[in-house]
Amino acid sequence: MATSATNLDVNSIVSQLMAVERRPINKLNVKEAGYQAKLSAYGSVKGAVSSFQAAVQSLSSASNFQSLKATTSDAAIFSASATSSAAAGTYSLEVTSLAQAQKLVAAGQTSSTAAIGAGASTTVTFDFGAISGGTFDAGTGKYTGAAFASNGSGTKSVTIDSTNNSLQGIRDAINTAQMGVTATIINDGSGTPYRLALSSDSNGTSNSLKISVSGDAAVSSLLAHDPAGTQNLAETVTAQNADFKVNGVAVSKTSNTVSDVIQGVTLTLNKITTSPATLTVARDTAAVSSSINSFVKTYNDLATTLKNSSAYDPVAKQGAILQGDATVRSLQSQLRSMLSTSVTGTSGVLTTLSDVGVSFQKDGTLALNQTKLDSVMTSNFSDIASLFASVGKATDSLVSFSSATSSTRAGSYAVNITQLATQGTAVGSVAANTTISAGVNDALTLTVDGTSASIVLSAGTYTAQTLAAELQSRINSASALSAAGISVAVTQSGGVLSITSSSYGSTSGVAITGGNGASDLLGTPTETGGVNVAGSIGGVTATGSGQTLSAASGDPQGLSIAITGGALGARGALNYSQGYASTLKSWATSILASDGILASRTDGIGRTITDIGKQRNAMETRLINIEKRYRAQFTALDQMLSSMNQTSNYLTQQLAQLSNLR
Repeated sequence: MATSATNLDVNSIVSQLMAVERRPINKLNVKEAGYQAKLSAYGSVKGAVSSFQAAVQSLSSASNFQSLKATTSDAAIFSASATSSAAAGTYSLEVTSLAQAQKLVAAGQTSSTAAIGAGASTTVTFDFGAISGGTFDAGTGKYTGAAFASNGSGTKSVTIDSTNNSLQGIRDAINTAQMGVTATIINDGSGTPYRLALSSDSNGTSNSLKISVSGDAAVSSLLAHDPAGTQNLAETVTAQNADFKVNGVAVSKTSNTVSDVIQGVTLTLNKITTSPATLTVARDTAAVSSSINSFVKTYNDLATTLKNSSAYDPVAKQGAILQGDATVRSLQSQLRSMLSTSVTGTSGVLTTLSDVGVSFQKDGTLALNQTKLDSVMTSNFSDIASLFASVGKATDSLVSFSSATSSTRAGSYAVNITQLATQGTAVGSVAANTTISAGVNDALTLTVDGTSASIVLSAGTYTAQTLAAELQSRINSASALSAAGISVAVTQSGGVLSITSSSYGSTSGVAITGGNGASDLLGTPTETGGVNVAGSIGGVTATGSGQTLSAASGDPQGLSIAITGGALGARGALNYSQGYASTLKSWATSILASDGILASRTDGIGRTITDIGKQRNAMETRLINIEKRYRAQFTALDQMLSSMNQTSNYLTQQLAQLSNLR
């Protein structure tokens, strides 16, 4: 009997037909892969531009060309650091003594936890000052015939009562108060081993301790200490200043870290010298050289990335993914143009990269002649900043460049000043009462630069100078003012106090608003508000804010300068230049911006890839239906052929039977 099956391979037929149907999708996939490759290539370009931006960043600020390096002949004796305000030079240093803090120790106790006294509320007051005159017995640790003068920084107090009247309690109370004294307990191994040790937190002879006790007699017997009177503690370490000579000039400071002896230089004294040591302050040419080398390298990396992404390989006869790309050509052209253009507006002789040994090679990369750069740094270092950074140089020493914007054009701008900035002040009308009594004339309320604060002075008898120092310290320590970055200077002349805001301009002012000490300190003060600087830049009227004058329009638009003094009228010129690094930083920033040329190009490619994805999804959905139709059609065909085979077989059988009947 013959089979009815047709053996029609429906799956194979449908697969082959669907392969034909998928050809448009395959073309989309190839197209998408090309766009993805372009996106990746643009990513490489973006990374190279970003690296280049980081390199020019370090060269775009003039401050990076003003750094100086401090070198010591013997780091064991002292170390040093220098800021841009330092002057290059060589200094001789001799250290004869190092600053140290006074240390005191109390009489021994049998227990560190046992109560001392009856626990009555007791006030322990610490004052800081200098001990002078008399003699000191190293054996007893006490003075005879000495005097103590407060340094005017104010007294600090702690309360001792039944909750803390043990050695441990007193120690913890002092340390918790954080008032400039550190307390510890030492066990000396004797029959009364526990001894309270006190140390001033500040070095120097002006920070020795005087301790007054009011209350429990036992606490007073332990802690009361007056170098000019009763001394219940022994001095184990005498306060000492750092004494040294700079270029033969004797200097005495309360700290071993000194930043106000050589301008722009901070010294850290470590050891007494047996012979003079040398400090050398010099321009940090190594840092500048490193930055310029980095600039050349990252430019070459960027140039190579742009070239490789758009090059044609004649051997493989194949172009790079971005060959002929207009965006890449534009970037290459812009870079070449910027680096080939001379810098204008400089006050020096350096105007091109070749002036410092940087030049283009035949392949479009840059090369650095290190010998030439070293020579220029030796002979003309100050002008290198103008070649790379945005620099403003004034012909008047009291006029300085503050800032500029991308709108500011390079050039020379005349400066004319019609009004200098001033500080707000409050000047007393009478000599101050130098005797301050608690609750009587110790309080003052004032407003500085629009911020109010209240202060309380330490009771005591002052000189006019020490009272001015106490008042300044209290005002500048007021939390409301210090949190706002506000401070004052308090001076005296003939006993009359003046309080001056540290800021300049129309927002600067000092107003005395109350306090029981107001009249004793200042009488009826004269209060004068500050004013802003006024004038013009490049003939354009500028806006003053404090000591800063800014041009909002005209050719100097966006240029800001600082006027720190001098006369009214013509004040010379401000020469402003935009160096290569400054220009290239702005260029790179615009290229990498969210609305820059690379983002625009990649966003367009991204949208195209998204559209391809949508087309593919639509086609895939359509192919599902097409495949269903093909399967239905060929399955039906298979069934029809099978049925026909069955009919054929049946007819064949019937005919055969008819033949047999004959």
